[in-house]
Amino acid sequence: MLARIYQPAKNAMQSGVGKSKFWVLEFVPSSVRHIDPLMGWTSSDDTNSQVKLNFDSKDAALAYAKEHGIDVQTAVPHERKPVIRQNGYAENFATNRRGSWTH
Repeated sequence: MLARIYQPAKNAMQSGVGKSKFWVLEFVPSSVRHIDPLMGWTSSDDTNSQVKLNFDSKDAALAYAKEHGIDVQTAVPHERKPVIRQNGYAENFATNRRGSWTH
């Protein structure tokens, strides 16, 4: 069995990084999906493709894989540079602004 260990990307619909702090162990599908001719649904013989395990750290995921004899591929996440302004959002409402503020 081959599995991937990765840290999921942040949600594109939100600016926060929630649900991207954990690590995921996900099995690589070992068989292709088949299309049912009558309904058009896809199915597979591989039940491991439905398993997705969450871990608090990369080391915990690697330890789990080693304990259960699972071969893993580890993906290194791209670190995001934080966007930090000196006054942040509050500078939009600064009371010490010189001159008039317009759009």
